[in-house]
Amino acid sequence: MEVRWRDYIWRGPRPVVGQDEVEKLESAWGVRLPADYRSIVHLCHGMAPEPNVFDMGEGANVFNNLLTLTSGKHESAYAISTTYELIKPYVPPGIYPFGTTPGGEYLCFDYRDAPPGQPGVVLVTTEMEIYHVAHSFSELLEGLHEVRD
Repeated sequence: MEVRWRDYIWRGPRPVVGQDEVEKLESAWGVRLPADYRSIVHLCHGMAPEPNVFDMGEGANVFNNLLTLTSGKHESAYAISTTYELIKPYVPPGIYPFGTTPGGEYLCFDYRDAPPGQPGVVLVTTEMEIYHVAHSFSELLEGLHEVRD
């Protein structure tokens, strides 16, 4: 199923101009973000995917929205930089946020045992527990679906 991106933080997309914000983030974290994420986040940061449900073991959760690359006063609560600083003291090195769930959990890239530029995806709960979600950002998106009965 193809993923569509809808408004969440703003009305309409707010494309990031140039590569600067992504490159700053990569430099700060010392990682190479996945190419599939890079191609989407420039146009869709702050937006929500449809469909948005992902499976996790015996349950499911919801990919609420991509965190923003920018952090102005109105969207700072949704900014990657703000979120990273919030969870950094509680998660192992190599875990970097990119999205949220409606329950205040974070979808994160997991670089701990990954080849450069090919991190897995984990869920960091509000209790800072870490659960595997997908082997890649593409796998996460490919697995998104509508709510099942």
